[in-house]
Amino acid sequence: MIIQQFEDKQLSHYSYAILSETDGKVILIDPTRHTKPYFDFAKKHKAAIAGIIETHPHADFISSHFELHQSTGAPIYCSKLLGAAYAHQAFDRGDEIELGEIKFRALNTPGHSPDSISIVLEGDGKDKAVFTGDTLFIGDCGRPDLREKAGNLQVSREKLAAEMYHTLRNELMSLADEVIVYPAHGAGTLCGKSLSEEASSTIGKEKAENWSLQPMEEADFVATLLSEQPFIPRYFGYDVEQNRKGVSSVADAKKTIVMAEDVASRGLRLEKSVVIVDTRSAEQYRENHLFNSINIMADGKFETWLGSLIIPGEPFYLAAESHAALDEIIERVMKIGYESYIKEAFVLSGGNRQSKNIDLEHFKSEPEEYTILDIRNKKEVAEKTIFSTSINIPLDELRSRLSEISGEKPIVVHCAGGYRSAAGASIIEGAFPDIPVFDLSTSIKDFEGDEKAV
Repeated sequence: MIIQQFEDKQLSHYSYAILSETDGKVILIDPTRHTKPYFDFAKKHKAAIAGIIETHPHADFISSHFELHQSTGAPIYCSKLLGAAYAHQAFDRGDEIELGEIKFRALNTPGHSPDSISIVLEGDGKDKAVFTGDTLFIGDCGRPDLREKAGNLQVSREKLAAEMYHTLRNELMSLADEVIVYPAHGAGTLCGKSLSEEASSTIGKEKAENWSLQPMEEADFVATLLSEQPFIPRYFGYDVEQNRKGVSSVADAKKTIVMAEDVASRGLRLEKSVVIVDTRSAEQYRENHLFNSINIMADGKFETWLGSLIIPGEPFYLAAESHAALDEIIERVMKIGYESYIKEAFVLSGGNRQSKNIDLEHFKSEPEEYTILDIRNKKEVAEKTIFSTSINIPLDELRSRLSEISGEKPIVVHCAGGYRSAAGASIIEGAFPDIPVFDLSTSIKDFEGDEKAV
């Protein structure tokens, strides 16, 4: 038996291939959109993909379960509660999959979603590992607030939080301490709030260290779990439904994308009402860009912020610095299923607008002459105020709350490190074309210990 963990760092996602060496067959769990790593694994071991298990309909990425089924004929296993629109085999409590020397056993583990399952892997008659999906993470458990308006079953966050309490104690904590825990996400995901950097653990270690497995009353657990959860990106509900239906192959999806020539050479003839997602660096963007652009840099959590700032169904242009960069960013757009919203994709070598550079010394001495916009999330602001006179509008809410910003003064936009402020400043620049807009970028570090600033 071989267990291979695959990591998508950009989405903090883990998927798995489990090989039965006695009969040369592989079971995949929670595969990402791009299938090549799984076929490469099977080829390396001269094995065949024999099944795909979905622990739940994922909110933060598009799974390749349907494409894998179409290309290999392997069955898809999921809970009957998921309401899958594709051909599948129900995999719920009491159901097992035998593969040579190993066995997979389903546990119904609601909490993150009402249709979540965990999969116990048996070998030599003993439980060896459990694949917990988004139910139990390393150091945390899954958030319960993503299925109030999405999926086949829609359940309140309070009810799911209560179900999580019982799932953890009655199902997962009942497993032996030495059972290895393999989750679907690690630190950086928005499917939980305080995950460890570790990629795996054991039931015993989690019993000792994971806050959600400690002795406490149900009401206290529910209150703690519901508190301070991160924002919900706009694309999450969309991806839940797409995964419930199953999506077309990557090859077929690519055929829908219109690839254009360099926009500068076309005289910048673009529809003014369609936003441009400019994926170049902040430095390149500030030097030259096009009107109505949002600078969502490729070097960062691009998928998350694309799906947070662009509403499902909203068309957008996609721009990159080179053909190679464009090909790569399209692959990443496809991870969240947004490829059909790309109106045109093109290389951008120039633009007719430039961003202004802030005079830091003047800003430091006369901050009251500026409107300061803090686009960090509420928890970050509560933990640390940087400018006492700043307006806080989290980046994910910015496009819908522009009316709250005064255009009477030059506007300075900041976050905690510079990635989000590049996107935020570009949004503000488009909304206030006649007002100087400055991205404080990494210079925010200069103000963190400044008594005048705070």
